[in-house]
Amino acid sequence: MDALRKQASKLREQVAKQQQAVIKQFSGTGYESSDVMVIDEVEMQRHQQLEKLYRSTRAGKDLQRELVKAAESFTAIGYKHIETGTKLSEDCCKYGVENINDNILAKGASVYGDARKHVEKEQEEFNKLLSSQILDPLRAMITGAPLEDARHLAQRYSRMRQEAELQAAEVSRRQARVREAPNAEHVAKLHAAEAKMQELKANMAVLGKEAAAALAAVEAQQRRLTFQRLVAMVEGEKTYHLRIAAILGEVEAEMVSDKQRKESAPPVIPSDNFSGQTMYSLAEAMHPFSAASEKELSLSVGDYVVVRKVSPSGWSEGECKGKAGWFPSAFVEKRQRLPTNNGAAEAY
Repeated sequence: MDALRKQASKLREQVAKQQQAVIKQFSGTGYESSDVMVIDEVEMQRHQQLEKLYRSTRAGKDLQRELVKAAESFTAIGYKHIETGTKLSEDCCKYGVENINDNILAKGASVYGDARKHVEKEQEEFNKLLSSQILDPLRAMITGAPLEDARHLAQRYSRMRQEAELQAAEVSRRQARVREAPNAEHVAKLHAAEAKMQELKANMAVLGKEAAAALAAVEAQQRRLTFQRLVAMVEGEKTYHLRIAAILGEVEAEMVSDKQRKESAPPVIPSDNFSGQTMYSLAEAMHPFSAASEKELSLSVGDYVVVRKVSPSGWSEGECKGKAGWFPSAFVEKRQRLPTNNGAAEAY
């Protein structure tokens, strides 16, 4: 009686394991992990290899999806950037045209408005690069037949392995039956179970080799392509930012230069403000000065200048060696005053 109870308990455990294996077989959608040795050590190594390749290609596919998601976001933001920048460019150019004789702000607005057109063009080029160099290749790889076919082979192997695990349990059960009652019926069923197990073993060897080769090839291609697209994204983004920096650098230089020229330009003073008796002075050049326009006067260290006008802006007007023009007041030092009549300077 105790022997029957033990046998019944053992059979219940085997049935429970078989039920769990069947549930796994029909509910699982990926490659099932298992530490059970179904056939031998060689098969176990093949199973572990396929499990590793399956996980690797799944992780690579997830990374590709994240890259696609990021590139799509960058593109959407880029088009919004173009829309906003184009409107700003139009507004700045409009202000510059309507206030052209107003002040330095109008010139700066015009310069910036023109530059923004080039900035938005670079943004559009970057969006095109994201589409052609990142999105299209990665999407094709994610949904491509080679990856799906290889993963389906691995899943078929996983299901076949689960079936072999069930069949191995069946063989063990038949062997126990033969040991308990070695009649012809039990022996025939054992032989049939063993034959099916051998068939499964042969099929697994072929399918496992095919699945491993396919997954290994896909993994190599997946890594190579993903790395190339990642490098292309980095290079494209770097080029985009460098070009934007160059455009804005030129704009800044032009705007600052215009401001400095306006602030440092010689003042325009009406000549009637200096009619009549005027007190001139004699000054010596302490620093060299090179004229940048016809209105300015070049000086060399040691030159003596007849200073005729001094502006609060920091510029003076005078005559030296037969030439007249403006020069920075700080570049000369006054030596003495010279009385003149009707703007005529004494000769030096």
